[in-house]
Amino acid sequence: MTDRLPSPRGADVGRRIGVGLMYGLWKPRVLGAWRVPTTGPAILAVNHSHMIDGPMVMGVAPRPTHFLIKKEAFLGPLDPFLTGIGQVKVDRDTTDRTAITRALGVLENGGVLGIFPEGTRGEGDFASLRAGLAYFAVRSGAPIVPVAVLGSSDKRGRLIKELPPLRSRVDVVFGEPFEAGDGSGRRTRTALDEATGRIQKQLATHLENARRFTGR
Repeated sequence: MTDRLPSPRGADVGRRIGVGLMYGLWKPRVLGAWRVPTTGPAILAVNHSHMIDGPMVMGVAPRPTHFLIKKEAFLGPLDPFLTGIGQVKVDRDTTDRTAITRALGVLENGGVLGIFPEGTRGEGDFASLRAGLAYFAVRSGAPIVPVAVLGSSDKRGRLIKELPPLRSRVDVVFGEPFEAGDGSGRRTRTALDEATGRIQKQLATHLENARRFTGR
């Protein structure tokens, strides 16, 4: 199974590509990146209001990141490209055991897993979380780092309306890592539900603080 796990080298290449694109097209302001653990497994929990949020975090995060990405994005030439840069294809309509195994493998190997805990693009306010984030955090024991991307959906660009205006500022705020579990090691449905509640409070608080700090 190891040879089928997302490639750490590929994720590093993806990060380098992200750096060039994100800093070339927009003006990212990165706050708190030092809070991301320098070694060992970690989960970046990112709010999601625009399609550039994932690439933006990939480009500005201090470590290469393997994102869980919906299978619908793996179309045509994007399939081998996203796979090649270490991203994880996931079927959101079923229990995708292959994606689960690969995501846990990333964490077991000491890598960084990126998750949009809301499951899909929306208001980006962490108002509704799926249980996947709690499962990965409790199962792996990896700390969760909340990440707020602000400004990506504020305005529409003139040249390409689907994207933010070129050279506009996008803030990416990394929060303090925290543990999702209660320390008991339980993985029951009740334990995961309780973990999801704790996670939601932490993420909502981080987002509120990030908005206040950045003025967004």
